[in-house]
Amino acid sequence: MTPYCAILVTAGSHDEANRLAEMLVERRLAACVQVTDIASTYRWQGQVTRAAECLLVIKTAARLYPEVEAAILANHSYEVPEIVQIPIEWGLDRYLGWIDENTK
Repeated sequence: MTPYCAILVTAGSHDEANRLAEMLVERRLAACVQVTDIASTYRWQGQVTRAAECLLVIKTAARLYPEVEAAILANHSYEVPEIVQIPIEWGLDRYLGWIDENTK
């Protein structure tokens, strides 16, 4: 397993996205969280839905995934939040070292 990952999470508002991002960085579960606006189209409860959302891109150590997932589940407003881990196979050594320095 690669030691680093990005975790994708969507949130329904800027307030929620920023609150989640700050919590993860404060707890040292993430070195960095980027928040960007997105437009999502998805099926929910039998209906096709379109919604404005925020995408969080969480950069962290892969070993912290279970703690990141638990923190998001405990603090997210969605019944079934998107939480998807993407392994980081390669990256600038200094950047990956920075992730190490800024996560627990």
